[in-house]
Amino acid sequence: MKTMKAIVQPAYGSVEVLRFEEVERPVLGDGEVRVRVHAAAVCQGDVHLLTGTPYLVRLVFGLLRPKRRIAGQELAGTVEEVGPHVTTLKPGDEVYGQVPGGAFAEYVCAPADLFAPKPANLTFEQAAAVPISAMTALQGLRDAGQLKPGQKVLINGASGGVGTFAVQIARALGAEVTAVCSTRHVDKVRSLGAHRVIDYTREDFTRGPERYDVMLDLVGNRPVSGCRAVLEPKGVFVSSAGSPGGNWIGPVVWMLGVMLAGMFGSQRMTSLMAMPRREDLLFLRSLIEAGKVTPVIERRYALRETAAAMSHVAEGHAQGKTVIFV
Repeated sequence: MKTMKAIVQPAYGSVEVLRFEEVERPVLGDGEVRVRVHAAAVCQGDVHLLTGTPYLVRLVFGLLRPKRRIAGQELAGTVEEVGPHVTTLKPGDEVYGQVPGGAFAEYVCAPADLFAPKPANLTFEQAAAVPISAMTALQGLRDAGQLKPGQKVLINGASGGVGTFAVQIARALGAEVTAVCSTRHVDKVRSLGAHRVIDYTREDFTRGPERYDVMLDLVGNRPVSGCRAVLEPKGVFVSSAGSPGGNWIGPVVWMLGVMLAGMFGSQRMTSLMAMPRREDLLFLRSLIEAGKVTPVIERRYALRETAAAMSHVAEGHAQGKTVIFV
């Protein structure tokens, strides 16, 4: 029996439930590839799946305990073996992508269409930081926000994993970018290309005179009414599904509020539910290789230190991404 090292999560709870263990390698299925994981990244979604909150997520991911014993969704690595009917990848290909689980391990098996060739100018650690966060930013701005060149966009929560990508992608799409973050992140966010940076500890963007064509809200810390007040009459408000909420239904109340607000007036109000798409990974690869987008990595941890990495992200103040080298 071939084995591998992995971070096992036998139950919901704090990082204390995580175990660094030797387990059996995953079995390759039809249409899947086995990837030797070189690096993974931690996202807020991993924290929700660790704690099982809001409890609503357990209806999908396991009522009493996680269906998947090994967590982790973002990764970069090398294809070791391909299953039947796989034509897009071959052994030896360097790839990156988003999987339903299992990234915090030495090997993972997942459908081939969840992976794309790794950007040639990135390390594996940098590439692992891209998939979920960058696809969320891209889909929020380009698809949900319908952002056009020359438009003004505000990104609330610009220093986090999604936000640091959103600033750069908005610039790449030709927009004029206003970014909102806390004091310690101002310089970093400005260096990413934001035309203007608002320190929310000193200024409330909902009370400013500026009006925006698109607002990407990754925090949900301002009333929807206040956000509408600084949108153009035909403006678009896009809210990340990660907005705040209680342990039971989480952001559902917030999302319903956004939907209700969108029923009145000429502004479009929408909640974002980002989905993994190979074509988006390919598009992001083109932006990255053109030098228009670069991952921001704040901290790196070894695989056996995944619990510490999860704790850091759970605090909610990470700058950019937190990655795990395997």
